Amino acid sequence: MKTEYEVKFLNVNIDDMRARLHAINATLEKPMRLMRRVTIDKPELKDKNAFLRIRDEGNKVTITYKQFDSLSIDGAKEHEIIVNDFMKSIALFTAVGLPYGSFQESKRETWIFDGAEIVIDEWPWLSPYVEIESYNETHIKKIAKKLGFNWNDATFRDVMIAYRKQYPHLTAKDTIGNIPEVKFNAPLPSLLKNN
Repeated sequence: MKTEYEVKFLNVNIDDMRARLHAINATLEKPMRLMRRVTIDKPELKDKNAFLRIRDEGNKVTITYKQFDSLSIDGAKEHEIIVNDFMKSIALFTAVGLPYGSFQESKRETWIFDGAEIVIDEWPWLSPYVEIESYNETHIKKIAKKLGFNWNDATFRDVMIAYRKQYPHLTAKDTIGNIPEVKFNAPLPSLLKNN
């Protein structure tokens, strides 16, 4: 599997982040766009801290197997392929007994700087965050510093790390994969309410 080197910095202001990216002469590769995905979280996948995802990224559709071996900058491993049809891919997985558990929306803006990909992500019911992905830890630390981030604020893993920081009552078993529809116009689900 391919090792991903990536880090997240949570609770960013989008306008401030864009100003920082302009200040270092980063290039806007893809403007903010709506992304759709479904996740397949079977118990045997969860046991391995893994999931399957079919994602419509606006300009391409990908199927990804992602596994988190550790909570570290290089803890994410993945296999990913590009396919040509979001709905047909969902139908194929459903037909072989792997229906999705959650349909999710997010918004993403992609920038490139010095070989690194920097994205601004927005998810329903969550403060925006930035993710930096590159070829090694040293390079990511250099980019993060250039953007004014404190490495002590770095977080790792999937989007649930951000949800758990914002909603600290969530347990390890509480994931947005348990919510059938994660959409921007939907009301706050009971899972995220601290009753």
